[in-house]
Formats: sequence, structure tokens, C-alpha cells
Amino acid sequence: MEKIKFMSEEMKTEVEFFVLEQTKINGVSYILVTDSEKGDAQCMILRDTSPKEDAESIYEIVDDDDELGVISKVFEELLEDVDIEC
Repeated sequence: MEKIKFMSEEMKTEVEFFVLEQTKINGVSYILVTDSEKGDAQCMILRDTSPKEDAESIYEIVDDDDELGVISKVFEELLEDVDIEC
């Protein structure tokens, strides 16, 4: 499982997550990340908000309930054995 690091703008600290899956919908990239490799862990869906020409991605947590519902169903289908609770 790929491990990525994020820099929190608000807290000015580095945070590590494990990437479970990634997908692109309507030209927007999304990643499903978790804070732990084992057991029932907290997960988040992040949306890439960076301009396409940028080398580095800028991710924001998806917090819109409608968008979260649609994207979580896509990730559930991709992973098959995972249930995502929003």
C-alpha cells in the first residue's frame, strides 16, 4: 500500500496516510486514504484541486454530502470488499 505525506496548512504539520484507491470522475482526481494499514480504520476521500499543469497535487477533504455519497459508492465498487460509511 502506498504511503503519502501531506502538509496541513492549518496545523503546519506533516501527516501520513495510506492510499487505498484512486479514481478520476468527470476529469477530477480522487483518492481514498486511511490512517492505518490494519483493521477498521478511519478513511477520507480527498479531491485534487490543483491546476492540471502543476507538478504537485493539492488535496482537499470531500465534505459535500452528495459528492461524498457518489464517490464513496465508486470506491466501494472498485475495492469490492470494502464498505465506506459516510
